[in-house]
Amino acid sequence: MSVEERLDEIVKATGAAFLVLLDPEAQEPMVAGKMAEDAAAAGADGIMVGGSTGVGGGVLDETVQSVKRSCSLPVILFPSNVGGLSKYADAVFFMSLLNSRDPNYITTNQALGALIVKRYGIEPIPMAYILIEPGGTVGWVGDARLIPRDRPQLAVAYALAGKYLGMRYLYLEAGSGAERHVPLEMITSVKEAIGRDCKLIVGGGIRDGESAGKIVEAGADIIVTGTAVEERRDVREKVKEITERIKTKK
Repeated sequence: MSVEERLDEIVKATGAAFLVLLDPEAQEPMVAGKMAEDAAAAGADGIMVGGSTGVGGGVLDETVQSVKRSCSLPVILFPSNVGGLSKYADAVFFMSLLNSRDPNYITTNQALGALIVKRYGIEPIPMAYILIEPGGTVGWVGDARLIPRDRPQLAVAYALAGKYLGMRYLYLEAGSGAERHVPLEMITSVKEAIGRDCKLIVGGGIRDGESAGKIVEAGADIIVTGTAVEERRDVREKVKEITERIKTKK
């Protein structure tokens, strides 16, 4: 079973999937491995590895390998550029930042990375990446025209564009460490527009189980948290809090 099929089955069976995002720049590889082990024990469904500033090379490889040694969850790359690819990962969110002003983040990095993905045999999961205010570091790095929080119709337009371009996953991102998550009204509008054949991921500003639950109820299929987990000493407690809240069949 592919990673994409596995995630789809989890969403179908439990109502939502939970992915933990680990930034190789934020901690040593061994620490990342321990965090992944704790996340897996608490019910997470996968580990994303990547960050806004694009740390790659040996640090990325060591982080991915440490995670894979520590747990059996799939490791999905979340690259900010072509340097964010590792042959040790199971899959990659092969994404286009649709609301970027910079073609490098729309198609150029994708073209440069495609041959590497094929050579490494990494499973590509096509995904439209859409940044919502405030956008955080990734909004600045990716030179994005951030979607205003009070303009859900703009998010719908970009989401439909992603769907019609053939992307099976769509990610609404408020930015790592954002003070507020993506508005619930926007999530609902986007999910109603793209339907159940596309999976909706929501990340940024999700700090507790209550907010994660509301986001899933609004229409999200997959929840992503990074900062909320990385800043916790007790990773298991935080992951368990979120998984218990979102794992209710829709």
